Amino acid sequence: MAEYDYDVLVIGSGPGGYVAAIRAAQLGLKVACAEGRETLGGTCLNVGCIPSKALLHGSEKFAEAVDGTFAKYGIKTGPVTLDLGAMQAQKADSVKQLTGGIEFLFKKNKVTWLKGYAAFEDAHTVTVAGAKVTARDVVIATGSSVTPLPGVTVDNDAGVVVDSTGALALDRVPDHMVVIGGGVIGLELGSVWRRLGAKVTVVEFLDQLLPGMDGDVRKEAAKIFKKQGMELKLSTKVTGVAVKGKTATLTVEPSAGGAAETLTADCVLVAIGRRPNVEGLGLEKIGLEVNKRGQIETGHDFRTAVPGVWAIGDVIPGPMLAHKAEDEGVAVAEFIAGHTGIVNHAVIPSVVYTFPEFAGVGLTEEAAKEKAKEAGTDIKVSKFPMLANSRAKTNHEPDGFVKVIADAKTERVLGVWCIASVAGSMIAEAALALEFGATAEDIAYTCHAHPTHAEALKEAAMGIGGKPIHI
Repeated sequence: MAEYDYDVLVIGSGPGGYVAAIRAAQLGLKVACAEGRETLGGTCLNVGCIPSKALLHGSEKFAEAVDGTFAKYGIKTGPVTLDLGAMQAQKADSVKQLTGGIEFLFKKNKVTWLKGYAAFEDAHTVTVAGAKVTARDVVIATGSSVTPLPGVTVDNDAGVVVDSTGALALDRVPDHMVVIGGGVIGLELGSVWRRLGAKVTVVEFLDQLLPGMDGDVRKEAAKIFKKQGMELKLSTKVTGVAVKGKTATLTVEPSAGGAAETLTADCVLVAIGRRPNVEGLGLEKIGLEVNKRGQIETGHDFRTAVPGVWAIGDVIPGPMLAHKAEDEGVAVAEFIAGHTGIVNHAVIPSVVYTFPEFAGVGLTEEAAKEKAKEAGTDIKVSKFPMLANSRAKTNHEPDGFVKVIADAKTERVLGVWCIASVAGSMIAEAALALEFGATAEDIAYTCHAHPTHAEALKEAAMGIGGKPIHI
């Protein structure tokens, strides 16, 4: 039997990789994790989820002070000014604490951090920073990176044409930011800089924002962001970006073709999506091919076509979400240790952390209708407005709704979508309901604390079998 340096080697320390490493160690395996960044945590903790939420939260507080929200509550302030350096410093502190926390957990669980980027020599051997390391099982958890826009050069240091990493680190508030892409990343970062004083224009190729979310949510999102002052150019494509000094000139035209126009901006954020990080891994050396989207295909247990090599997170098919990767990290470690790992890919919540927040889990109404049509069944849909929710009304948060989609006959919940100030937290209850196969009645007859935003989900569920109380 071959002797290996480690039982498990995880390539990448993002939410999928570090969780896989810790869980494997908890299960008694000898584990190493290869990571080339100076800090652990991958994109999410370093230049993604965590720093963006820090800026979203800080900019939200600033906007409340500036736009008169405080005054509604009788809180009087003098002139409000922005110290962007201080806001960026608290963001950096949050990142430092959390990345340091993973390093502590690695030490606590005896996971070895191999500092450097890894590349395969064979299925059980990788090179990390010039040194060869062997492992019985190797987990690819290399995540994703920003999808480039053909013909457009991103230069985060110059700060004119930036990607999400550059948009998180700006040392000035742009006069005019053009966001290319109306998805989650573009809208979150666009919201940050709009609140801090920038004019923001969003250019989206499709006819609605937030691809993949429920149709009603997408329509409402356009209304909300317009009301907040964002300019939306939907069904529009960018055909070129020219930079001269500190000014970018964009050429745009209708997606279906038509007359071109130009936009000028002092900051352009390219946010058209992300792509799997597979380059430089040496996959050709182990005979592992990627699919047309550059992803690594796996079985339900996250095994690749190469024995002993596994893959999780953004490098495999499915939504590129940190929590999906985390669940897969736990599951793959359990499979490797001889247990059964479980990830229900039908119940992966998605959240947009703007204000209000947008969240959903399960099927959209469009997908539910399509499935019902194929099965010869029908669906029921119930919506409850946040305007009629006592907590939202008291907090001056009238925008949004909760929408429950259920099977017409059994009333089993198929999907839940909501827009509310705390939609990201509210969706956890909906995810649990779907995981347990709950009916709308199960939610409707569960006592919800009053007054809470979550009561809106209870009322929407009541609407499936009868009528809500408060509308």
